[in-house]
Amino acid sequence: MSRRLRIDVFFDFICPWCLIGKRQLEHAQVQFRSRHPDVQITTVWHGVQLLPQMPVQGEPFAEFYRKRLGNADAMTMRQAQVQQAAKAAGLNIDLTRIETMPNTADAHRLFERASELGNAAQREMLLERLFAAYFNKRENLGCRETLLAIARSCGIDAEALVACLKGDATPFEGSPDATSGVPSFLFDRRITVIGAQPAQALLGAMNEALKENERERQPA
Repeated sequence: MSRRLRIDVFFDFICPWCLIGKRQLEHAQVQFRSRHPDVQITTVWHGVQLLPQMPVQGEPFAEFYRKRLGNADAMTMRQAQVQQAAKAAGLNIDLTRIETMPNTADAHRLFERASELGNAAQREMLLERLFAAYFNKRENLGCRETLLAIARSCGIDAEALVACLKGDATPFEGSPDATSGVPSFLFDRRITVIGAQPAQALLGAMNEALKENERERQPA
């Protein structure tokens, strides 16, 4: 009988720790597969809108973080912390280039709908492209036209996604299993890891979830 491991990930596109956590999970999966090549891994991504009260047009990024952290010095320190962690995970994130803190409700609705319509490769491509839109390309994830263009670039029928975009800042209702923090990783619906933990921590959780699953399947 083939062995399986399900990983549920809870995230928001505007959270740099979610992208960092994604890379750490990928590193962990490479190591896991080298040790357990017979285990089929299924990763399911669940959107969590961190800022449901954000105006539909978003807010200037720097202004948002100055208000959130108190002053420009605190913002600079936070950005340096994020960029250092990103670099360690093999990412280039330049937060000083981001212009708009967007409302991500429609981005989540688009990704959720596209995940139902597309194949696994298209879902992964879309997820990466949406993260890149925010962290690397100065694109506004709250813009309907931008979201549809991104979907098209991933080979997804944009016309099938139009109806899910509300464009009015209606909050995104994500998974009822979402935790209060992102990123959050749920392994085989039994072990939860919160935060952008190192790959080794995620690998340990994957191994433990597999062991628990196998112990339960053993005859009494």
